[in-house]
Amino acid sequence: MAVCSLPFTLVGCGGLLGAGDKATANTGKGDEVTIGLLLPETATSRYEKFDHPIIKKEVAGLTGGKGVFLYANAKENAATQSRQLARMVEQRADTVIVDAVDARKIEPAVVKAKEAGVHVIAYDRLAQGPVDGYITFDGELVGQVQGQAMLEALNKNPEGGRKIVMMNGAPTDPNAAVFKRGALSQLRNNVDIAKSYDTTGWKAEIARANMTAAINAVGKDAIAGVYSANDTMAGAVIEALKAAGVTELPPVTGQDAELPAVRRIVSGEQYMSVYKPYPEEAARAAEMAVRIAQGRMIEYDGLASDKSDSPGHKDIPTHLVQVNALTRKTIKSTVIEDGIYKVGDICTAKYAADCEEIGLTR
Repeated sequence: MAVCSLPFTLVGCGGLLGAGDKATANTGKGDEVTIGLLLPETATSRYEKFDHPIIKKEVAGLTGGKGVFLYANAKENAATQSRQLARMVEQRADTVIVDAVDARKIEPAVVKAKEAGVHVIAYDRLAQGPVDGYITFDGELVGQVQGQAMLEALNKNPEGGRKIVMMNGAPTDPNAAVFKRGALSQLRNNVDIAKSYDTTGWKAEIARANMTAAINAVGKDAIAGVYSANDTMAGAVIEALKAAGVTELPPVTGQDAELPAVRRIVSGEQYMSVYKPYPEEAARAAEMAVRIAQGRMIEYDGLASDKSDSPGHKDIPTHLVQVNALTRKTIKSTVIEDGIYKVGDICTAKYAADCEEIGLTR
């Protein structure tokens, strides 16, 4: 199954580094390795709540406390992130995990890092350039799960029509195209896509403006559902619908299982989200980074048993993490069971009755 948008494609299984890569034997560094982490922004709550602390903790555990951990957040600025990567090269990082702000613009910095002998692991989205590995959620499956959920919701209300609006992610994010492709594999030929938008920077304010435009063009009562690629935009879509006077909200999809979205799902305002087990992704990324830094390639290859292609680079060792639909029925078995949230986090006084209705109690 594809994990990246064309020209990013999953091409098979394996896990061996390409012949041109240097790390083919144990480096002898043992636990005294330096691991860097570059995250793209702080607007999405997962990065500071899950990814950063989990990777930091895992690096410490994997190295017996002897490893050095470096961290920086680009706050949505691609040029800043390139400078941060260069700085980590100067700090003699052995491996840097990079969640790129812009997959294309980071490439020159990745090339320079590799020339300096620093391993680069692409995290969450596939950075262009000679990366040593890639770890991500199965992006096409994310879109398929969203599309299937939308069809399920529409089929429950056959009188509601089949016109939907698609609120896709940022065009600079290769994952956004993958989510879109996965969703279209389910929606195409089954719905009428009245309007479709790509959302610069995944920004809520842009999603809300686009949704307002869609409402004006299509008509508030003619929209049977909204495919939203993530939860932040789903919230903005719902705000726009309410502002237009819609009282019976159409099904709205999402992704990331953000707390406000989980509450909206409990209350029935948002139909579903996609739960991506961030602890698993973060833990595996840390392990990949440490093992390649140590030159423990048999273990590294075992972690990255799929492959991906990016422009100019083929057979990138890849680890895919599976995802699950999050609905009113699956809150317990996903975010509660994995310790992402406690019942008390979700079921505040405002949502107490809704929580009781679905059996979500302390």
